[in-house]
Amino acid sequence: MRTRFCVIGAGLLLLTACEAQAGAIPAGPAPVVADVPASAAGGACHLLDYDVIEQATGARFDVAVATRREQTYTCLVRARAASRPDLVLSATETSADVEIFTEDVVPRGAKPVKGLGKAGYRLAVPAASGQGPGVEVGWLSGNGRLLTLRYTLGTGQDAAAELSTRLVTLAQRVDAAAV
Repeated sequence: MRTRFCVIGAGLLLLTACEAQAGAIPAGPAPVVADVPASAAGGACHLLDYDVIEQATGARFDVAVATRREQTYTCLVRARAASRPDLVLSATETSADVEIFTEDVVPRGAKPVKGLGKAGYRLAVPAASGQGPGVEVGWLSGNGRLLTLRYTLGTGQDAAAELSTRLVTLAQRVDAAAV
């Protein structure tokens, strides 16, 4: 009888030791985050470059996502660590001419931008619920596309006026790459 208790006791001790060791097994190496260019996301992202965006806006982005809906290609870039600020580029093929663009596409309150495609505009976007103010720059490219860049700041940030000029500079670089 004493031998049985010793065997059972030894078995329980071994089982307890195994369970303790199982919890101590490391989960494996930490995940590796690869630096890939924005263009790797495809779609409209092929017109964007993180370094060019940073030079123009002063913000460093490292995540890009592309989507397509009918004839509109869109790319969103942002920093991995925060959802704002972000930058969205959309491109749509169009048969619109300058007159149609200026009369039907340019939003009310937008200011014209010279030297950007066939015609361009910039617009201050007011803060909305959950996001800060932003800037939108849109233009009719020389190759029959309607392009829009929208930069949205985080809540409480207010650099939209300064950002407007910088976003036009970025739009000019995107336009040159798109042609």
